[in-house]
Order: sequence, then structure tokens, then C-alpha cells
Amino acid sequence: MTNHPIYWFPAKRYGWGWGLPSVWQGWVVMGVFAVLLLGGAFMLLPTYGSFVFVTYAVCLYLGLVAVCWVKGEPPTWRWGAK
Repeated sequence: MTNHPIYWFPAKRYGWGWGLPSVWQGWVVMGVFAVLLLGGAFMLLPTYGSFVFVTYAVCLYLGLVAVCWVKGEPPTWRWGAK
């Protein structure tokens, strides 16, 4: 067994942040995020308006960033070389 952790979200090659998921758990997180965002668009926008939906979307986004922060590679600025 190796000593290095398996990251769900690898760091981007250029810039700061994370790229697409590298394991199935990360894809599940992205799928749940997409379903919740689309469900909120269909249910919240017609009933409560855009302010409530934008607040909901920002909360979802912050949750996604939190998962990426915990389960992803440490974010640093990268210039392409590993």
C-alpha cells in the first residue's frame, strides 16, 4: 500500500484550483451538484424568483468548493511543470 493519499480532485496543471475528478467518488459529487443545481432551477426559480435561486446556487457552490478542498490535491498556483 502506498503512503500518498488518493485525491478525488487533482490540481489543475495551469492556474489555481482543481480539475475534473480522477475517481468515481469525485464524479458522484459532481453529479449530485449538477442534479441539485438543476432541481433548484426548476423548483425555486418559478416559485421564489432569482434571488432565492442565486442564494441556493452560491450555497451549493461553496459546498462543492469545501469538498474539493478536503478531498482534492492542495491548491497552489501552477505553471504547468510538475
